[in-house]
Amino acid sequence: MGAMASHRRDHAVRAAVAHGLLTPDRPVVALLDTAGIRASAAALTSAFAAVTDAPVLHAFAVKAAPLVPVLRLLHTAGLGAEVASPGELALARAAGVPPARTVLDSPAKTPAELREALALGIAVNADNLQELARLDALVASAPTTSPLGLRVNPQVGAGSIEALSTATATSKFGVALRDEGAREAVVQAFLDRPWLTRLHTHTGSQGVPLALMAEAVREVHALAEEINARAGRQRIDTLDIGGGLPVDFTSDEENPAYAAYARLLAETVPGLFDGRYGLVTEFGRSLLAKHGTILARVEYTKTSGGRPIAVTHAGVQVATRTVYAPGSWPLRVLAYDAEGRPRDGEAVVQDVAGPACFAGDLLATGRALPLLRPGDIVAVPDTGAYYFAHHYAYNSLPRPGIHGFTADGDGTVTFATVREPQTLAEIVAESGGAHADALVRWRGPGGPASMDP
Repeated sequence: MGAMASHRRDHAVRAAVAHGLLTPDRPVVALLDTAGIRASAAALTSAFAAVTDAPVLHAFAVKAAPLVPVLRLLHTAGLGAEVASPGELALARAAGVPPARTVLDSPAKTPAELREALALGIAVNADNLQELARLDALVASAPTTSPLGLRVNPQVGAGSIEALSTATATSKFGVALRDEGAREAVVQAFLDRPWLTRLHTHTGSQGVPLALMAEAVREVHALAEEINARAGRQRIDTLDIGGGLPVDFTSDEENPAYAAYARLLAETVPGLFDGRYGLVTEFGRSLLAKHGTILARVEYTKTSGGRPIAVTHAGVQVATRTVYAPGSWPLRVLAYDAEGRPRDGEAVVQDVAGPACFAGDLLATGRALPLLRPGDIVAVPDTGAYYFAHHYAYNSLPRPGIHGFTADGDGTVTFATVREPQTLAEIVAESGGAHADALVRWRGPGGPASMDP
């Protein structure tokens, strides 16, 4: 991202105030840097193009930013979509992502989900041998053009965040290759099913070192080679190597880079890029995180126990992981004045708190910043993935509006609405407002009362 993108962010903060996107009545808003998103997509595609001539489908992990305009932007940049639920598939289809560039993964697909995917021709990675048995019946009952694969867990170990490490000994994902008899069962599954042509693995994301990710890909490539040798021909033609590139939340730099990971894969698994296998990737956080910023007004400031506290409107509802697990998910906080200009002045150690009614709702604790004042703005960068698009409705706080922006060389900023801010009427509707009398008409253990008009 670097200095140029940070300048775009500074211009966007000031413009958000000038355009009325951030006001006392709308005290939190999210911004997406569209130029940055396009640049990350280009960096990904060029990184793999530099090491292979084989076909590569880069399928964006929709869970990282389930927003239709974002999926459409990435589609126009040459990316597909990796979906893990009927909802995510609906979003990808609404964005215009074609079935041939869509991949369905999840550990709990229903028969209806599988039938829909097979009818559309969407690629499916089965999570386990029971799911393969379900696919047996579906494939036999109706022809499909869907490429079909199996997810395996190479059990190579965990990164620094256990909850995001998906290739551990006891991971819930995939067939655990090192369990007794499992590898042979996987090989036999492929020998028995001519329509099974893909292997899939995913090691994790934040906190997982690149070397561990590359080791997992090497294990799965070796398994593909074994299956093809046992079959006497190339039964497996595509390897889905997942995504998971971590993000540096300490600076504006995009580190590690896709090019470094692609080179590491070429060194670790030379046969991966020799043209015999098509490839699928499923990157998510690394494509979007650096290009999103949350802006929130400072409502009040106070001192407690000698420490200054700035109470803002951004907290657990938009930064859930950071609030509940600050050690694993620290975020930077930048200070701006009420007009959106970077605030200067001596750094003072202070807390930056959110609006929710529990003591732990803190964006940052003991952070050295220019002393914040009521009406100032805090900006929380690196939040383009898994933050403001994944609302947590604590205290019935509304979802913020999301706006994409472009910034010209002269600092002129143009905004486009990605998602409207949630209204109070929408909150009431989602909370059963149309059924207000549903429980007061209930008689208790004996059953419902008469619903006479």
